[in-house]
Amino acid sequence: MDKKINTVRVRYAKYEDAGFIISGQLSMALETESIHLDSEIVQNGVASVFKDPGKGFYIVAEAENINCGCLMITPEWSDWRNAWVWWIQSVYVLPEFRKAGVFGAMYEFIKNEVNQRKDVSGIRLYVDNTNAVARKVYTAIGMTDEHYRTFEWMK
Repeated sequence: MDKKINTVRVRYAKYEDAGFIISGQLSMALETESIHLDSEIVQNGVASVFKDPGKGFYIVAEAENINCGCLMITPEWSDWRNAWVWWIQSVYVLPEFRKAGVFGAMYEFIKNEVNQRKDVSGIRLYVDNTNAVARKVYTAIGMTDEHYRTFEWMK
């Protein structure tokens, strides 16, 4: 980031932000995992979240009147906690706004929301093992990877 950002504003996303979110997801997949996602599938997937809040929600970060970052929260019910756990997914920050506190602002927004709610017990995320930059960012904001490892099977 060459220029200094004075203020990052974080808010809940609106359907009008879908184009930015879709573009971010396509860019992130290519950049972090060298995957070319099908844009129509991503478009339908993003629209599906806006149509069904039970699937989650998006937040958007703005700086200088530009959408510069986004992420999705998906809820997971925890019977151990009798509360929701919010999973951070699909994080994207425009390259020219990286290392300027955009993700940190989005994380603080979510953390504040969680702290104000009795029905949400915490925040989790997963990260590709090879994404050293992201792992460093998450550690710097106080998250740890000491407790769980995520395993998966995908069709």
